[in-house]
Formats: sequence, C-alpha cells, structure tokens
Amino acid sequence: AEIYRQVEDLPEVADSIVVGQELDGDVRVILFVQLAKGVALDADLCERIRQRIRSATSPRHVPTRIVAVDEVPYTRSGKKVELAVREVIHGREVMNRAALVNPGCLAQYPERLAAAEEEACSVR
Repeated sequence: AEIYRQVEDLPEVADSIVVGQELDGDVRVILFVQLAKGVALDADLCERIRQRIRSATSPRHVPTRIVAVDEVPYTRSGKKVELAVREVIHGREVMNRAALVNPGCLAQYPERLAAAEEEACSVR
C-alpha cells in the first residue's frame, strides 16, 4: 500500500500494481504502471518513481523493473489483483478470472515485461 501511495501521487501515473517475480532463486520487485493520458514512460520518470519509493519506504521496495501497461486488473469488489498478475507473468494459469472486472488485460503483462528487459527502466 505504501508503494502505491508514493507512485500514484505522481500526476503521470493513473494506476499501478506491484508484484514479486521469482527469478534464479530470488524474488525481484516489478512495478506495472498505467500512465496518465499522453504520458510516456522514460528513464527520467522511472528514476523519479524509484527515488520516491526509496525515500518513503526502503531500498528493498524499489522495483527492479518498471513497466507501462494499459490497464490494472481489479476484482468486482474494486480490489487490485496482484495474485493474478503474479501468476500470469510466471506462465501459470489464473484461477479466478471470473472474479475480475477486466480479465482480458492480463494478456499484456508477460509481453510487456519481456519487452521491458531491454528498456531504459530496467535496473541491471
């Protein structure tokens, strides 16, 4: 919740969702952001997002990847669905699709994450 508060306070970010990605026996923090209309995710915005998170929380909360998405998945009761995003980026089946308002948006997550591995918003 603290990460969301820091990120979504930025006028460039309309919404966000953060998940842990299992990788090589570790877990890295991935932040997906839905940007405000007309805003592009660039290295400067990524750095401002990271700085806000680092100063308000701790270095371990700073995302390894920041990835732009078109939409954040929500349940019918209005809650963000981190579990569904985590499952889909790991190539696992999402069991509760019927509980989501917008299950179709999940398809973009693994594709966008794969593309982000080569972009400026990745920490290497």
